[in-house]
Amino acid sequence: MGNREIYTNAPLALTIVELRHTTSPALSETDKAGLKTLLANSFPILKPSQQVSLTVTNAGSTEVRSAYPRYMTRDFTEAITFRDDAIVVETTRYKRRSALRDVLRQAVDARQKVSPVDGVERLGIRYVNEVRVPNLDGATGWQYWISGALTGISDVSTEATAAQTWQGMAVFGTPSAGVALRHGTFEGYAVEPAGDLRRPAPAPGPFYLLDLDAYWIPGGDVPQLDWTNVEEHFNAVGLAAYELFQQLITDNYRMEVLEREQ
Repeated sequence: MGNREIYTNAPLALTIVELRHTTSPALSETDKAGLKTLLANSFPILKPSQQVSLTVTNAGSTEVRSAYPRYMTRDFTEAITFRDDAIVVETTRYKRRSALRDVLRQAVDARQKVSPVDGVERLGIRYVNEVRVPNLDGATGWQYWISGALTGISDVSTEATAAQTWQGMAVFGTPSAGVALRHGTFEGYAVEPAGDLRRPAPAPGPFYLLDLDAYWIPGGDVPQLDWTNVEEHFNAVGLAAYELFQQLITDNYRMEVLEREQ
């Protein structure tokens, strides 16, 4: 895989791994207790995750609320959630891909020991980056920090003014493997510091969102949910997001912000 640079001031606000699997019966209380025992050393806090599903028909709308077991670290910066159709790992203290991979393996092993599921349907790793820079000179100033392929709209203007905000989406790759990118200029936070997962809270202000969702979807037969069927795809998915991120930032941002000594 090669060595990948680890930046001093990475803009990652949140990283999410979703390993989607064939739908299984709801976990019993015994299952939840078994998961808690297996995860207790690293994820001792049980704090259920609430999910709301809204169905709209001609007769009206129906809201269904579901609660899934979520196990968190004591500092509330990492969590593992077991849904009926997915294992989800979240962290606001991302260090390196290998550490994230170890947590996912721990979650997969625990699930398969307690209540095995049949197969893998999708693997996704989402990196939510809040790019914040010093002395931003208005909307056009983003061209110094972010690739012109994303900020080129700032060159377009009406008689009154140039673009002040913009947002976009692009998908790279194929339906079975690639990266979905959402990007644009925003104010405040993409990931609220007051959420269930704690994160360092930078001063609110303008930021450039680079939200990368790298994915792999098996073709043909549904592979078994076994770590050997997950690991190589996890590495490929993470690397695809890393390589795209490198193309989305400028050397100015890389040297003046990411590699700046704190």
